[in-house]
Amino acid sequence: MPGLHQILEYDVLDTLGYGARSTIFAVKDQDRKLYALKRVIRESAKDERFLDQAIHEHEVASRFSHPHLRRSFKVIRQRKLLRTSEILVLMEMVDGHTFEQYQPVNYIDLCELCGQVAQGLDVMHQAGYIHADIKPNNIIVTPSRQIKIIDFGQSCLDGTIKERIQGTPDYIAPEQVKRRKITPSTDVFNLGATMYWMLTRQHVPTLIPKPVDKIKRKGEQRARRGRDPDCKTPSEINPDIPSALSVLIMDCIRTLPKNRPASMAKVDERLQLAIAQMQRRNQQSA
Repeated sequence: MPGLHQILEYDVLDTLGYGARSTIFAVKDQDRKLYALKRVIRESAKDERFLDQAIHEHEVASRFSHPHLRRSFKVIRQRKLLRTSEILVLMEMVDGHTFEQYQPVNYIDLCELCGQVAQGLDVMHQAGYIHADIKPNNIIVTPSRQIKIIDFGQSCLDGTIKERIQGTPDYIAPEQVKRRKITPSTDVFNLGATMYWMLTRQHVPTLIPKPVDKIKRKGEQRARRGRDPDCKTPSEINPDIPSALSVLIMDCIRTLPKNRPASMAKVDERLQLAIAQMQRRNQQSA
């Protein structure tokens, strides 16, 4: 089937999505291989940071070749009048549904998928990088139930202190809002907040101001004082949620990084223990 149009040597097959200043296309190269192509166009001086972010995303993602991390193969700079006019990033084509769209089959399914997320993030952490924007929209479940972590635009080196607040309001860690060191514990919080939402369809109170009810506002105020968010545990919201999973999530979203699980490997370990407990319980009740 002929493409919609061409971008350089790539046939554009479809438009996959849009970002703040970017468009992502499904493309084929001259060898008929499928890729995702991110295109960022500079329309004004304000767009410079989006060009820089696309380049940065490639620089981070291209360091990894791991089944749970989306690969990035090439960055192309287009110039006009001696200035970069657009950036193209050639990435691994990933088919599937985001965590926001995906409905877990059961709690074991959710734990297995979150375990894959933890494994991918642990690889980043071992290399000295933090994702810093883990949320349901940045986690894709492929048809074969393989996790792919995407969007490394906010990723940074372990220990980075960012000049401005970056993150997604409903999943952002306290240290991101307070502009303190970004560490593996930041990803632990982001993943914990993601799991909380996946199980309850409710958001953890964070330090980003937003219109919320009085209970959530109280939770935000507690976090500002260094106390843990005052929100119901997943098991309190739904008693069917296994206790081990509920406790793990609440540990992940503790306000102080030192009180969270020490690493993504520890998070994965506890997820595997929760899976084993659920499997034993299922066998006993069969």
